[in-house]
Amino acid sequence: MKVGGPQEIKTHEYRVGLVPGAVREYVAAGHTVLVETNAGAGIGATDDTYRKAGATIVGSAREVFASNEMIVKVKEPQPSEWAQLRENQILFTYLHLAPDPEQAKGLLKSGCTAIAYETVTDTHGGLPLLAPMSEVAGRLAIEAAGAALKRNAGGRGLLIGGVPGVQPARIVVIGGGVVGTHAARMATGLGAEVTILDRSLPRLRELDELFEGRVRTRFSTIEAVEEEVFAADVVGRFSFPVQARQNSSAAAC
Repeated sequence: MKVGGPQEIKTHEYRVGLVPGAVREYVAAGHTVLVETNAGAGIGATDDTYRKAGATIVGSAREVFASNEMIVKVKEPQPSEWAQLRENQILFTYLHLAPDPEQAKGLLKSGCTAIAYETVTDTHGGLPLLAPMSEVAGRLAIEAAGAALKRNAGGRGLLIGGVPGVQPARIVVIGGGVVGTHAARMATGLGAEVTILDRSLPRLRELDELFEGRVRTRFSTIEAVEEEVFAADVVGRFSFPVQARQNSSAAAC
């Protein structure tokens, strides 16, 4: 199969669908790989790095779309990209079609077979291609919260982990799924006082065992959410919201 990796064109998207290591795997399996020049610039991978991995470097995205049977991207195709897709071609990327009907129409018109990373499931019903991004999001949420707590950013002037003699920040994580769990991991690692709320008792038991008593777990009810949110310095909501009053002064991430 001929596999192509174009450079991402969405604003502030620095990832690339085909990293050099992936190119080596494709080539070792007998496939041909074409990569657009500078496609890996955002991750520090040069064209020479791709060549050494076995890829052929081409000068434009148009050549990638025109010459390959499968296109591997990161973000959903933009209008100029879906216009280049064709019948009997495979697109493999995050699509997020629900809020983007124009993209859905464009893909249908192209006749391509579009496979969304976020819909690929494993034998247990999990989402192995979506989970890593959720892990990243959870950890970045705590970094963002730490920055927002600084006084020069308009926050309360708190350090997430505190210092000897000063209490750490109190962080409430609403939702104990992949994102929430990794947010709690990051916050706990920084020394914060962490509470996780979830509506699944089996999941709360799993979290209690996972963190070995280093976080508080609590069943999520309206009353519990109100109590925890009003007492928190940071609130991370990683699930569908439970109705609660909206006048809390806690910082949310």
